[in-house]
Amino acid sequence: MTTIPKPSGKVRWIVCGLLFAAVVLSYIDRLVLPTLKPDLQARYGWSESGYADLAIWFQAGYGIAYVAFGRLIDRIGARAGYALAVGLWTVGHVMHIFFTSTAGMLFARIPLAIGEAGTFPAAIAATNEWFPKKERAFAIGIFNAGSNVGAILTPLIVPVIAVTLGWRWAFILTGLLTVFWLAAWLTFYRRPREKKGLSAEELAWIEADPQEPARPVKWRTLFRYRQTWAYMTSRFLIDPVWWTFLFWLPDFFNKQYGVKMLDFGPPLIAVYLLADVGSVAGGWLSSRLMGRGMNINRARKTAMFCAGLCALPIAFAAQAPSMWIAVGLIGLACAGHQGFSANVYALPGDLFPRWMAGSVVGLGGLAGAIGGMLMAKFAGIILETVGSFQPIFIVASCAYLLALLVLHLIVPRYAPVTLSQEAA
Repeated sequence: MTTIPKPSGKVRWIVCGLLFAAVVLSYIDRLVLPTLKPDLQARYGWSESGYADLAIWFQAGYGIAYVAFGRLIDRIGARAGYALAVGLWTVGHVMHIFFTSTAGMLFARIPLAIGEAGTFPAAIAATNEWFPKKERAFAIGIFNAGSNVGAILTPLIVPVIAVTLGWRWAFILTGLLTVFWLAAWLTFYRRPREKKGLSAEELAWIEADPQEPARPVKWRTLFRYRQTWAYMTSRFLIDPVWWTFLFWLPDFFNKQYGVKMLDFGPPLIAVYLLADVGSVAGGWLSSRLMGRGMNINRARKTAMFCAGLCALPIAFAAQAPSMWIAVGLIGLACAGHQGFSANVYALPGDLFPRWMAGSVVGLGGLAGAIGGMLMAKFAGIILETVGSFQPIFIVASCAYLLALLVLHLIVPRYAPVTLSQEAA
């Protein structure tokens, strides 16, 4: 077998940088409302169950659209698919300015959810186009770290805008950023073979993995593969934890430690900086292990196991004697989530042909959104009845090792599908 030398060209990493920026903007836009939640709740009399319903309906729209975008991106490609997604979510994001009740906000959250559902299917499709398997989890870890950067920037910029210009301007100004990104994306992004200036060496590196010829695939065919169920189950178990962090962390610091909106920055920045480290480290670890000769099955699962261990201490976060101890425990769990996710998100590209991966990603997104809906309902009930985050954090602590166990039981050898394969 011919060994292809690593190229000096870096065009693929510019693509990764664009994907990173898109995820940053995606998370800024989806986190503006949770950041403003304590203030808007006091101003307009929102109930916990009403806010939980916003989270539930966001995830319902997100999950259904995730499937549609996964399928659509398999057909129209990452470039057009991402442009459509960004356009939709920007419209929904800015629409928040017209409403003040949780019931009204649904009219904005649903188009926001539909558009944002295209973020990861498009990003993963672009990564599958531009990166070989040996670099893919690392690249995913980098752009996935954008979620943490977005979560860091939001509490820094949104309260300042809201206090100085009014809360509606927080939606307008952050929405403008996606317009600039969309122009850059449409100008720069092409498939590798269509990209001017891409060296032959870098193209050969990108196309190092063998490719199967594309052919139509039906939904029922995907459900016959163990690998599909492994990905869907993993997302169902881990995504709800991350959604809970996104929707309720500002509320947790407000209620548990009296942190006000303008002071959300330091604790949330610390949490998501740790998550950034975990995202890059999780993807780097499995790629590093593969580079040292470890097979992909053991490398991915070793990285997931290490990430899962990081989540265990969050079980004690609600009882932490100080805010900064709670920040450390939650940040460690967020790092674990992102490291775990970087490897789970690599599964469709690892185990499916590139032209099928988007559909599988869509099914995983739906499974994760269903889990997120259930978790949001659970969180709303717990906070209105028990009034404590403790049960929520206990569930979060167990989710990742359970997900790894289930994934291993379903695909113990982590073997790629073949088109003639029948589910056992």
